[in-house]
Amino acid sequence: MDSPLIFHAIQFAAAAHAGQYRKGTRIPYLIHPLRVAAILLESGCQEDLAVAAVLHDTVEDCFVTLEQIRRLFGPRIAELVAGASEPDKSQPWEARKQHTIEYLRTAGEDQLLVCLADKLDNIRSIREDLAINGEVAWLRFRRGRDKQRWYYESLAAVFSTRCTQGIGARLASIFAAEVRSVFDHPPTGSGAPA
Repeated sequence: MDSPLIFHAIQFAAAAHAGQYRKGTRIPYLIHPLRVAAILLESGCQEDLAVAAVLHDTVEDCFVTLEQIRRLFGPRIAELVAGASEPDKSQPWEARKQHTIEYLRTAGEDQLLVCLADKLDNIRSIREDLAINGEVAWLRFRRGRDKQRWYYESLAAVFSTRCTQGIGARLASIFAAEVRSVFDHPPTGSGAPA
């Protein structure tokens, strides 16, 4: 891959996410979309998916519009970013997550891969946080362990049903294993919300 587009996307995302950190940490937010892009590139995906991964939270979490993404990166990237963005942050958490689950049941293969890599990085971050901080890690979330379990197990079911070949099947299998490693043990009783 010898294209300046990925580097342009990284610069754009770095500016958009400036001053943002991962939930409850001092980890610059930009690390997350870069890890999502790395998952896709290391899996052999095309550059456009990696570019969309780098940009995937700019519309949802920053003052960036899909029209800006379309103008700067083209309609294909804008479409992939739109697919990875929650449409209405004013809705309750449960409604937004249910929307994501329903969307993924019919999303195109490339949208699925971007979303799968995003959720894979998220569940890995949760696992790492639990390993370091124990069950108090759930306090970083507005919804506790049980709601997160519902969401991630629902995602795992959709990904394993929809992603049955190639890169998607491999990533879906890894995702399902990560979800099991996070949730298939009883909470340690540290006072984290259930």
